[in-house]
Amino acid sequence: MRGPARRGPRRRPDPGRYGRGRGPEENRIAFAARGRARRPRGNRIFPARAAAAACQNGAAGYNGTGRLHQQPEEAIALLPYFSGKRVLITGHTGFKGSWLTLLLSELGAEVTGYALSPGEEPSLFSMIGARAAARSVIGDIRDRAALLATFRQARPEIVLHLAAQPIVRTSYREPAYTYEVNVMGTVNVLECVRQVPGVKSFVNVTTDKVYRNLEWEWGYRETDALDGFDPYSNSKSCSELVTHSYRRSFFGDGRVAVSTARAGNVIGGGDFAADRIVPDCVRAALARQPVPVRNPYSVRPYQHVLEPLTAYLRIAQAQAEAPALAGSYNVGPDDADCVSTGTLVGLFTEAWGEGMRWENRAEPGAPHEAGFLKLDTGRIRQKLGWQPTWGIRRAVAETVAWAKASRDGQDMLEVSRRQIAQFGKEQEEHERHGDTGE
Repeated sequence: MRGPARRGPRRRPDPGRYGRGRGPEENRIAFAARGRARRPRGNRIFPARAAAAACQNGAAGYNGTGRLHQQPEEAIALLPYFSGKRVLITGHTGFKGSWLTLLLSELGAEVTGYALSPGEEPSLFSMIGARAAARSVIGDIRDRAALLATFRQARPEIVLHLAAQPIVRTSYREPAYTYEVNVMGTVNVLECVRQVPGVKSFVNVTTDKVYRNLEWEWGYRETDALDGFDPYSNSKSCSELVTHSYRRSFFGDGRVAVSTARAGNVIGGGDFAADRIVPDCVRAALARQPVPVRNPYSVRPYQHVLEPLTAYLRIAQAQAEAPALAGSYNVGPDDADCVSTGTLVGLFTEAWGEGMRWENRAEPGAPHEAGFLKLDTGRIRQKLGWQPTWGIRRAVAETVAWAKASRDGQDMLEVSRRQIAQFGKEQEEHERHGDTGE
């Protein structure tokens, strides 16, 4: 007698055939009714090659060249390639840009940043002294002439494009501005890359929201359709298409390797933006008030900010050394760390303590935001050996530790440098052994 049939994991359907005759909401409801079986972990992680050597020794502190030197025991063994490289970052005054500026400075790179002023204080850029870690140019990404002058003076070998209008809700209020910055800003940067000799590697940082969101349980792959819903997401889809066109039209000879990086939601110390959940958590904690949560059931690929930043550098290095590796890369956490916003806030309140709690503040009629979003990161794992280092619980713990250190008046440059050094050590260990930290 034959036993019951074994049911394996459900296969990911073809996006072109999925949901025929149903809209996104009907698709979401249909899948919810069937249950969300977890997609199997795609491909095995291929550990990266061991790092060649640590950054060169030097005394702790600034050396007057826009670089931060560190003692050998603090040096990041990963990514020694960047020591002495000329790197230009757009958007270096923002949350991710400030962390990236400090990270590259720790790695010994010669950093030039081009961005708007950080705006209202407090800002991470000011708190960690990022201005001293780079040659900082304050300018608008829409001003091509000023941007080109910065390129010509910096003569970058590597360009990392982070400048953007990054907030979904702001894009509903200011759609034209969002498209001007996120689309024409990308055109301006690529024009500078095209006109200034010496650039070897260009990475355009976009978002996980570039995909046509079908509200399904599977992670989106780099080959899936680009069609962001809201003005922010759609402008980033357009930025991707602009980059693809420039790659084919002007850089097909391999002179410049061009990639896009699509990262999930980032958390970490020093994010003070409005309409972001972790900054909302920090503000509520400091005010000893409940955290207002608008969409507790939305699922996102949350990750610590150092995860995508090291991935961007991995992409930039890999394609500079082997241009065939250029392309598009998803950057996100393991499936188990794609959690609901309510779960994330619960982890935050648990880590913070002090009786902190949150409240469901759903807003009927609020602007549309995706309900379920996850990335398939098999490509960057296979081709570049990258994998996440800190799981969601650890990412939240490090974010809380940074916020409490700031509250207590500690030196946030040193706190940030220690987090970078610790992350680098653990990343190297995890890639050597093929596991992910909690």
